[in-house]
Amino acid sequence: MTRARRGGFTLIELLVVIVILGGLVGLAVLSVGSSHSSREVRDEAQRLAALITVLADEAVLDGREYGLLIDDKGYRVLRYEEASGRWLEADRREAHRVPEWMRLQLELDGTPLRLVTPVRERDDPAGLSDARERAQRRAPPEEPQLLILSSGELSPFSLTLADRGAEGVAWRLSSDGFRMPVAEPLEGADGS
Repeated sequence: MTRARRGGFTLIELLVVIVILGGLVGLAVLSVGSSHSSREVRDEAQRLAALITVLADEAVLDGREYGLLIDDKGYRVLRYEEASGRWLEADRREAHRVPEWMRLQLELDGTPLRLVTPVRERDDPAGLSDARERAQRRAPPEEPQLLILSSGELSPFSLTLADRGAEGVAWRLSSDGFRMPVAEPLEGADGS
């Protein structure tokens, strides 16, 4: 009499499947880790393109002038206050900071700009007047590099967001001043 085989797996078959699955999971983790910065650069570029589009819509609807002040650490949204003739923070939020490994390079009309973070002066130790008021009087007025006008126009610009590392992942936003920017990977860079 022959013995009928039951419908289960042997221990060796289960161990082989576990080893194969472990190898596949390891490969997946390695591939996700290497494209992490690529995704962050892409997401940041798309976020900035969407922000500029929203600001352009708000500028036309509200009849206000907006601007982006871009430095080597990130960017801030400013609005033009006609009464004082100054650019002020558009809202109470902090400036948007990009990760330290990300590099921003702005070109206006084909001229690259060197982006530096503004230096703030120390307050007057005597404390004779309001520190914020003193700082505003002494500090040069902040002016955005990228203008978003109530007429629907933008400053013609090209902004490159890139990984400072050797991989060279880079995305670019650009506008001729009339069309809204779209985030596009740079040629020769892996933007996927």
